[in-house]
Amino acid sequence: MNAHIRTRQRAPEPIADAALPLRYRDWTGPRSDHDQTVPPPVAPAARARHVSGVGLSFCLLVLLPCLLCAAYLTLAAQDRYVSEAGFTIRQEEGGMTSDLLGGMTQMLGPPGAGNADLLFEYLRSQDMVTRLEDQLGLRAHYARHWPQDPLFALPPEGTMDQLVRFWSRALLVSFDRNTGLLMLEVRANDPDFARDLAQAVVAESERMINELNAQARRDRLQNARADLAAAETRLRAAREAMAAFRAATQIVDPDADLQARMGVLNNLQQQLAQALVEHDLLKMITDDRDPRMRQAQRRIEVIRDRIAEERRTFTTQDMTVAETDYPRLIARYEGLRADQHMAEQGYNAAMRAWDLAQSQAERQTLYLALFVPPTITEEPGHPQRLLLLGMTALFALLIWALAVLFWHSLRDRT
Repeated sequence: MNAHIRTRQRAPEPIADAALPLRYRDWTGPRSDHDQTVPPPVAPAARARHVSGVGLSFCLLVLLPCLLCAAYLTLAAQDRYVSEAGFTIRQEEGGMTSDLLGGMTQMLGPPGAGNADLLFEYLRSQDMVTRLEDQLGLRAHYARHWPQDPLFALPPEGTMDQLVRFWSRALLVSFDRNTGLLMLEVRANDPDFARDLAQAVVAESERMINELNAQARRDRLQNARADLAAAETRLRAAREAMAAFRAATQIVDPDADLQARMGVLNNLQQQLAQALVEHDLLKMITDDRDPRMRQAQRRIEVIRDRIAEERRTFTTQDMTVAETDYPRLIARYEGLRADQHMAEQGYNAAMRAWDLAQSQAERQTLYLALFVPPTITEEPGHPQRLLLLGMTALFALLIWALAVLFWHSLRDRT
């Protein structure tokens, strides 16, 4: 009997499905409907962390800026008072100018609109700030609450450029081009200084308008004087040319000379007609052998020759008048007389303009009309704490909402 070693293999024990990994169960497939796998539910801890992160971001981006803004506006920001003033620039218009312009004045805007534009820019210029600094001490006043109120105060050691930029915040100017009205709003730390500052701004504006008047008067007088001098030179040259013509031609007035020559020619024409009548009468009572007939014929021939000679003098060269024929002489005289007439008219117009410029130089054509004098207020108008706090809350809320939406979009893509 052969001895054989037999190994009894034991069947593997079945492994519970719960002990199998999830991948193995998915790969082998479920054996029944009860073996279908369901994904695990979301852990409540992740949702809690998400809610806490949104709340923390809301506190950091919305509540904290609002609290800081409210604390600053309540504890640090100082009250500022407002003084208002309103004025416009009026321009004196002459009747002639208004008639010539007609409806163009309404199309181009009210008188003085261009000067109002200049004044609008001058109110915020460095020259205005320099003059107010010399008069009232802007730097010392607006640096009074530094560094307690750094947002609404001026650094004491600031440069002139910083003072000009701060002045653009302290002065609010509104300009209506349709009516030409300018409204000022000056802000200061106390009401009296705000009113004094507004009065100084109005005074400097009036000084600037006076300088424009003076410059306009100087320019007007200078231009009128130059036009008058040019007109005098032109008239003198025209008269000298006429005098030289008369001296060369030995004719004071070619028109009168022409009238005289035409009178001689007309007289000869009358004599010729009378001689022809007499000749016809003699021819009716006598024949050609009568001495009176021969005398009448010679008289007619002499008159006709004289008429032909007088007519030749109008077109042929005349040595007594500088070798110039009579038609060219008349044409030259007419040109000189037209030049003299135009020069006289130009001189008269320049003289009237000079008189008008002198009369206008004695009065002010531009002036500043103040319709709202500088006011004084008892209650502070700035800073507007509720408005600033509301704007801060609004912008902070918008920024926080955008940040949350952006974070959610990034999380959904990952």
